[in-house]
Amino acid sequence: MDTFLFQASIYLAAAVIAVPLAARLGLGSVLGYLAAGIMIGPVLGLVGSEAEDLRHFAEFGVVMMLFLIGLELDPRALWDMRHRLIGLGGLQVSMTTLAIMAAALAMGRTWQEALAVGLALSLSSTAIVLQTLSEKGLMRTGGGRSTFSVLLTQDIAVIPILAVLPLLSRAPTASIAADGSISVPKDAAHSGAHGTMSLVEGLPGWGVTLVTLAAIGAVILAGVYLTRPVFRFIHAAGLREMYTALALLIVVGISFLMMLVGLSPALGAFLAGVVLANSEFRHELESDLEPFKGLLLGLFFITVGAGIDYEGFLADPMDLIGLALLVIVLKGMVLYLLARAFNLRGRDRWLFTLGLAQAGEFGFVLISFSLTQNVVPADLAEKVLLVIALSMLITPLLFIAYDLLSRRMKDHDQDHEPDDIDAEGPVIIAGIGRFGQIVNRLVTANGFDTVVLDHSMQTIQLMRRFGFRGFLGDPTRPELLKAAGIASARVLVVALDDPEKCTKLVAYARRLRPDLHIVARAFDRTHVFQLYRAGADDIVREMFDSSLRAGRYVLENIGLSEYEAAEAEKTFYAHDRYTVRELAELWNPDLPAHLNEAYIARARALQRELEAEFQSRDKDRTAPD
Repeated sequence: MDTFLFQASIYLAAAVIAVPLAARLGLGSVLGYLAAGIMIGPVLGLVGSEAEDLRHFAEFGVVMMLFLIGLELDPRALWDMRHRLIGLGGLQVSMTTLAIMAAALAMGRTWQEALAVGLALSLSSTAIVLQTLSEKGLMRTGGGRSTFSVLLTQDIAVIPILAVLPLLSRAPTASIAADGSISVPKDAAHSGAHGTMSLVEGLPGWGVTLVTLAAIGAVILAGVYLTRPVFRFIHAAGLREMYTALALLIVVGISFLMMLVGLSPALGAFLAGVVLANSEFRHELESDLEPFKGLLLGLFFITVGAGIDYEGFLADPMDLIGLALLVIVLKGMVLYLLARAFNLRGRDRWLFTLGLAQAGEFGFVLISFSLTQNVVPADLAEKVLLVIALSMLITPLLFIAYDLLSRRMKDHDQDHEPDDIDAEGPVIIAGIGRFGQIVNRLVTANGFDTVVLDHSMQTIQLMRRFGFRGFLGDPTRPELLKAAGIASARVLVVALDDPEKCTKLVAYARRLRPDLHIVARAFDRTHVFQLYRAGADDIVREMFDSSLRAGRYVLENIGLSEYEAAEAEKTFYAHDRYTVRELAELWNPDLPAHLNEAYIARARALQRELEAEFQSRDKDRTAPD
């Protein structure tokens, strides 16, 4: 039963079962993948030695992820990020390396071994961290942006680290025996990544460095001068699948080139992505590779769990767990100090500290490369590889710890004392983000006074720089609303970013002032129903009007006149308002919409009414005079 299809079925079945369970429990998909790998590997023994070989294939998920990240950045964006990349990221790598190196020296290792281990363990898991940040919606937070900057610095740092490691070698990788035969250490027979024969095999340290720089230069030049002509050639063929084939060829080809020179294929792919960031074919590449990236990343996480050396772990579990925790603590201490130094506060500080405290997948590459270059002995390499795997397994638990801390912690913006509100006006605007600021500009431009409240110090400060007056404070607090003149205001605009706070504020204002006109921002149709029940007068879905206008443009360009498209827009708008009122009466907050039979039946009937109305208009328009 050791066939490829059987093994593939095991991996896919484990993922299909474990990942949805982990997601439902709020543990994230990464922990689900890792748990699936542990179950089919060390626990049940359904997969064997091929897990390690499969991991090399699955690492293309990491490669594609970094290629896609590179496509999102152009060299100018990297230059704009230089202070965080060099400052925050550079300090993290260097300080963590020194801290772990000191610990390794204290354990009796040579300085070369200690430095190699420190460099490998200073890097965090790009795959796990970015996947988790995306799932939790944390990429755009201050802590998320700082975390991404450090990960990017670490990925770039792999290049000089791989160039430096051969210089730490204390003995040749081959020796001549008495009978004249050449003896090559077992693990050095293939110095390229993933068992590929390396072009740098046998070269001195400076030779390896030159070949490395030449390979990087080749990737950059090919990205600048070759990709556009090739893409135009493919485009002329008119075959959609050829774009996918070319996208895969770029990633696989660059990976192979990097393996030949002993470099990480992920770093080569990242550089290629940056070079192609301004290409007109960038979006085509993203759409073609995204499905492969997600599937291969999941497979990579499964192989990490399945590939754990169970026997090696059981030989000394407490020692290995202790070392993994020591790495996390040392990295966490460095990260916490840097977070304070770079003025990260509250949730952002803990996200930065806990999110990057593990070792990463590049550690596998660096330790394996160090072994082939005779920098570290085999026993140390095996132990460090286990420590890396254990720290990656612990990472989802670190994010769970962050979630627990986050729930007990208020945003750092709320650490500021609210302003003393010394103004009143007929219009109170609660929330001055992208939505609220447009409302405020329109109202004030027409000569009406507004009182703007927002809980974000940065937002209020930015408003003041542009000449708009606003007050810092939580708009849901009754005393602030009273100070802003809620007793005499004519209109309250609720434009907060938090849907729950929006609903809470509408309900409170309606109880306080039954005569007050309330305009509320809604995030989706369900939120519309909640605001309707809470007592809002006018409810504006933040994407509805822009989507409706986009639909009108589509109609204008597929055959309808501007007048006909505008009339269709008005009809749809009126019918949708009627639909929302009708469905609001049937909406049940305790019953999901797809289980509410009365809601579904009425929604279908209303859709048929809309289609019938448009068909009737079409007949009238095409009828002969």
